Amino acid sequence: MAAVAGVKAFLSFHRSAALQRSFGHVPAQLTSTFPPRGLCSAPTKTNEPAPTENESLLENLNLMGVDVKMARQRQPGVLRKAFTNEQGLAKFLQGKGASSRVVAGIVSRYPRAITRSIEHLEHRWELWRDIFKTDAEIVSIVDRSPESFFRSSDNDNLKKNIAFLTSLGLNNKDLHRLLTRAPRTFSNSLELNRQMVEFLEDVCAELGGENPEQFPKSVISKNLYILIRSTKRVKTNIDILRAFLKLSDSELLSLLQGPVAQIIDLSNEYLKNNFKTLQQRLVSHGCRKSDLKKLVLRYPMVLYIGSDTLSSKLDCLLRGGITMKQILEKPKVLDYSTHNITGRLEELHRVRYDFEKNGISILDSSQKRFDAKMEKLHVGLED
Repeated sequence: MAAVAGVKAFLSFHRSAALQRSFGHVPAQLTSTFPPRGLCSAPTKTNEPAPTENESLLENLNLMGVDVKMARQRQPGVLRKAFTNEQGLAKFLQGKGASSRVVAGIVSRYPRAITRSIEHLEHRWELWRDIFKTDAEIVSIVDRSPESFFRSSDNDNLKKNIAFLTSLGLNNKDLHRLLTRAPRTFSNSLELNRQMVEFLEDVCAELGGENPEQFPKSVISKNLYILIRSTKRVKTNIDILRAFLKLSDSELLSLLQGPVAQIIDLSNEYLKNNFKTLQQRLVSHGCRKSDLKKLVLRYPMVLYIGSDTLSSKLDCLLRGGITMKQILEKPKVLDYSTHNITGRLEELHRVRYDFEKNGISILDSSQKRFDAKMEKLHVGLED
């Protein structure tokens, strides 16, 4: 991260002279057509009260292909600004490889992007390039989630967040995944991210963990969304897990260091409802309450599956001749969609596959292995 440490501090955006000077750094525009109104949007009339919206800006945005109606719904205040930087933004992004369509889409969904100065854009892009290998990768993320790049005007906060996350032991690959899948992590204030990390350290220490400082890294690497959730939500989910499963400290810690880390950011009601549905279905098929604990310990991601979807999968398997006992022994079969499960069951029934004798491992095998097994079964049936 040596390049990060050397980045200059964020240069403030002056809405008049400084904005115009910044255009000296903009590369030649690739493809765009704008009305000849200077370098920034300004009110169309100066001797009268400013209109509700900047008409000159609206004209520019329409020519850029921006969905003005969407922009107005998202951030109406931007359309009333006297000074904006839509031309500079378009030139900057096109210089990085973005098409006119992509630029229009970004502004439509996040109009505040046109208020960022060229200095700000260049600085922020440089910080992101310390994590990504190419401009194309950044363009792809900004196109998908404009908020991730433009939400914060505080480049110094971004720089501090990168340094903080790196200090936890996360490497460039981890930061790449975070920016790609949970970019709001970097728009959080440093203090907010620090609060979650300290909370996770406290959880580990309270459960008797030997290395609380390494625990946050373990959780974050398994659940990239954890830093954009509240500590209250995560704490409540941990309490729900303990209550439903009657876990000891060591059992809970072990789960949190494993796959359960992937579900502790779910909404509290969603997790609670999934627990209740799963428990009810197990009891209705003669299972004991202790079977719920065994199932979750074997396959924690079962709690990620929505109540209706879970019921559909269980019904599909039971109708296909699979017993609840077999599902408890091989719960990863629930990873697959109802459509996939149905298709495999139909194929296996055609070759008179004996689930009682052979078990259900074939149902949760890869498609390649399943096809190979089916080919052998068809040959055996012909013989």
